[in-house]
Amino acid sequence: MAVNDECKLKFLELKAKRNHRFIVFKIDEKIQQVSVEKVGSPEETYDDFTACMPANECRYAVFDFDFITDENCQKSKIFFIAWSPDTSRVRSKMLYASSKDRFKRELDGIQVELQATDPSEMSIDIIKGRAL
Repeated sequence: MAVNDECKLKFLELKAKRNHRFIVFKIDEKIQQVSVEKVGSPEETYDDFTACMPANECRYAVFDFDFITDENCQKSKIFFIAWSPDTSRVRSKMLYASSKDRFKRELDGIQVELQATDPSEMSIDIIKGRAL
């Protein structure tokens, strides 16, 4: 599975410059390559991000989550989310599952990984719980 250079560049921008809130990645099955499908601006919210996830297609995504700790410190964590809804095609689920680790290695700096098969598995409460 090839990874388009834009994937790494956009991730570096999110991690270092914080120009993006999230990035949604898609595998183009015809050319066997991961590419950027959507980039969210820093002003966008977690709800904007979850609205970008298709109901019956797999995706990879990275989300930069800002939060305040119990000690009142402003922090952020970069989440890698493997979105694989139950309603997606079996072939697609297998392709995303088998390519995930290889793709994740290309994105240096991911702090938390989440696997989700329906929206409740990536709710904001779960994200907050995993961040702390």
